Amino acid sequence: MSEQQPESFRDAIATIDEKGKRAWIFPKKPKGRYYNYRTYVSWVLLIFFIGAPFLKVNGNQFLLFNVLERRFSIFGAPFWPQDFYILVLVMLIGVVFITLFTVAFGRVFCGWVCPQTIFLEMVFRKIEYWIDGDRGAQIRLKKSAWTPDKIRKRVIKHSIFVAISFFIANVFLAYFIGSDQLFAIISDSPLNHLSGLISILIFTTLFYFVFTWFREQVCVIACPYGRLQSVLLDDKSIVVAYDYKRGEKEAGRAKFKKNEDRAASGKGDCIDCHQCVDVCPTGIDIRNGTQLECVNCTACIDACDHMMEKVNLPKGLIRFDSESNIAEQKKPGFTWRMKGYTAVLSILTAALVLLIFIRSDLQATVFKLPGQLYELKENQVVSNVYGYKLINKTTDTISAISIKLLSHDGNVQLVGDTAVAVPSQSLSKGTIFIDIPKSELKSSKEKIKIGIYSNDELIETTTTNFLGPTHF
Repeated sequence: MSEQQPESFRDAIATIDEKGKRAWIFPKKPKGRYYNYRTYVSWVLLIFFIGAPFLKVNGNQFLLFNVLERRFSIFGAPFWPQDFYILVLVMLIGVVFITLFTVAFGRVFCGWVCPQTIFLEMVFRKIEYWIDGDRGAQIRLKKSAWTPDKIRKRVIKHSIFVAISFFIANVFLAYFIGSDQLFAIISDSPLNHLSGLISILIFTTLFYFVFTWFREQVCVIACPYGRLQSVLLDDKSIVVAYDYKRGEKEAGRAKFKKNEDRAASGKGDCIDCHQCVDVCPTGIDIRNGTQLECVNCTACIDACDHMMEKVNLPKGLIRFDSESNIAEQKKPGFTWRMKGYTAVLSILTAALVLLIFIRSDLQATVFKLPGQLYELKENQVVSNVYGYKLINKTTDTISAISIKLLSHDGNVQLVGDTAVAVPSQSLSKGTIFIDIPKSELKSSKEKIKIGIYSNDELIETTTTNFLGPTHF
């Protein structure tokens, strides 16, 4: 940002006028190289977002976060509450990735990946451009009287917006209750699924409100990530930046005049066409420098490059760069700060991969039954009774399960079946007696190790305490 420019623009946000009322943003329809890239990325992400809860891998939903029933599925792999530490690590990696990515590259996530931006810019605004027209037509339509043509456009547009909001609400709900349950709500009588129907209507109303009225206010006011930006960025962060050195020069920015020699006049390359402001979805002037409202959507880069081509000036007046590089006229580099953050993210990702690989298919818990003491049998054999729980985390049945004592010489006797089978993604529980000769015990409370076998193959181990006589 030029040193001569005032900072008063930071005292208010672009979406609020001087009286504190909503200043409606009518961004010009963007076009250009970066917008095409964003479109391709949005297609991929929209397909992923819509398809993920309905895609199944080995009978498991690709992504499922059913908190109420404590059922989770990530990339088709089922996770139980006992795997919560892995889910916490996944969420931590997500937060760290977004945070560290912001440190290095600003709010690129907001402009390119965030579902709020993708649905608003790539779905709802495209429909709005199709029905209401571009920026100028939308402004005129809003100011015009309620003619039959205006009423027709408003009815068509908002009917489509409601339908899309309803569709998004259904997809969103499928992530949390499961696609099978969603289909049951849709196909059955609404009276049999009132809670599900109410949830869909609430989310439909919420999405309609956000994408129809609240819009960019989510990014500017509501989203905490926008607040994080101000404390994470520094002058070496790569952001969408205006090259004020080249744009202002000695004489400052000025309108372009045909056949003028701007180099001789000392005028900057910025021709003050206002296109970068008109195309901005949050209504800011990027020429004032990095601002909280900027989501790095690159619409201003495309608009500026287009104007530079028209007046035969080099492109890149607005580009991805850091403030320090612009001030010192250097090229962007991979700083030590970025290397450090990358290392932290790599370590966390490696830890996640390791935990997933060492995660057992079967989780076993053996616990002392409440109120039960040991029993001293004949031949000085000490017996304890335990309950056990076996959780199958896989999509296959684990059969022919047997339980054996590993740390001591002794016997394990199952109450009931001599062999246990645990169905896929299910829980089996029962009771066992563990008998250990008194001569094998060294104290009245001893830790023992138990092995869980399937078809005589050790698949899991667990430990518990074994009680015995006080005196030896």
